[in-house]
Amino acid sequence: MECRKYDLLTLGEVLLRLSPPANERMIRTSVFEQNIGGAELNVAAGVAQLGLRTGMIGKIPSNDIGRLARNEIHRQNVSDEYLLSDDETDARLGIYFYEGGAAPRKPRIVYDRRNTSVYKMKADEFPEEMFTSARCFHTCGITLALDEKVRETAVTLMRKFKEHGTLISFDVNFRGNLWSGEEARKCIEEILPLVDIFFCSDSTARLTFQKKGTPEEVMKSFTRDYPLSIVAATDRTVHSPKNHSFGSVIYEAKSDRFYKEKNYENIEVVDRIGSGDAYIAGALYGILKYPEDLSQAVSIGNAVSALKNTVPGDFPAMDFSEVLELIYEHQSDGPVMEMKR
Repeated sequence: MECRKYDLLTLGEVLLRLSPPANERMIRTSVFEQNIGGAELNVAAGVAQLGLRTGMIGKIPSNDIGRLARNEIHRQNVSDEYLLSDDETDARLGIYFYEGGAAPRKPRIVYDRRNTSVYKMKADEFPEEMFTSARCFHTCGITLALDEKVRETAVTLMRKFKEHGTLISFDVNFRGNLWSGEEARKCIEEILPLVDIFFCSDSTARLTFQKKGTPEEVMKSFTRDYPLSIVAATDRTVHSPKNHSFGSVIYEAKSDRFYKEKNYENIEVVDRIGSGDAYIAGALYGILKYPEDLSQAVSIGNAVSALKNTVPGDFPAMDFSEVLELIYEHQSDGPVMEMKR
C-alpha cells in the first residue's frame, strides 16, 4: 500500500465517563471522577502510544465539554482532523457512569448517550480526501447499535474506505443494553463482506452468531462464510472483579494458521474498562507493523491488554519499550525482576 497520512483512523462516539472513587457505589456517592473515552477512541489512543499515526472520526460539541474531549484527544497524540464540531444549542457529548466491582458485587454501567452530537453525523460532511488518507479503518458494533442513521453513516464510510483500498477492521463489541443479539447478527452479517480484520470473542460468536464447534472451528467458519483475512478471538477468565486471566488466538485465512501464546494469569485489575480495546490496539499495531508475522500481533495485543487492566481510565498508559519488556518476561522461563529500579 502506498504511503498514507495515517496508519489508522477510527470511527465512533467520544464519551465522558463519570465514576465514583475507589469502590464507592453510584447510588450514594457525592463525587464522580471524569475521564474521556469511547471504544474506538481507546483503540486509536493505544495504537498512537505504540508509535503509529492515528486519528478519530466522529462529531462532538463545540462547547467546553467538547473542548475538554479534544484536549484529551490531543494529549493522546490522536488527530482530530476528521472530528466534526456540533455548533447547535442542543449539542451534547455522550456520558456513561461506571461503578467498579468487588467480589461478589459486579461492575455496573449506566449510559446517557441518546441524541448526542454523533447522532447528527452525516457521511457527506467528511472530505473525500479522508478516504485515501489511512492504511486501516476501524469501527465496532457499539457504533452500529446507536441508531439507524448512525449505522447508515458508518456503513457508508466503511464502503468508501474499502473502495480506496483501505484495510477494514471491525470489532463486534456486543452490548446487550444497546441492541439484541438478533439485531446485531443481522446488521453485522451485512457488513462482514467489507471486513478484512474481524474481532469476535468465542462467547459472542456462539451467542450472537449461533456458531458451534471448537473455538478454532468457529474462527475458521467466519472465513468460509465471508472474505475475512484475519479473525481474532480473546479469552478472558474473570476470577473476580479484581483478578482476571487473559489471552487470545488469531487465525489467518491465507496461511490457514492459528497464532497464540500462553495466557496472562492473575492480572491485578485496577480498571477493566478499555482492556478489550487495548487488545485491539496492540493487535492492529502488530498486524500493520509486522504483517508477515502475526505472532507479533498476538503477543503485543495480549501485553497491551494486560497492562491496561492495571491503570485507571479508558486509555492504556505505556510506551512500546514497556510492552516489549512485559512480553519478554511473559515468555521467559527464568526469574524476572520484582521491581524496576
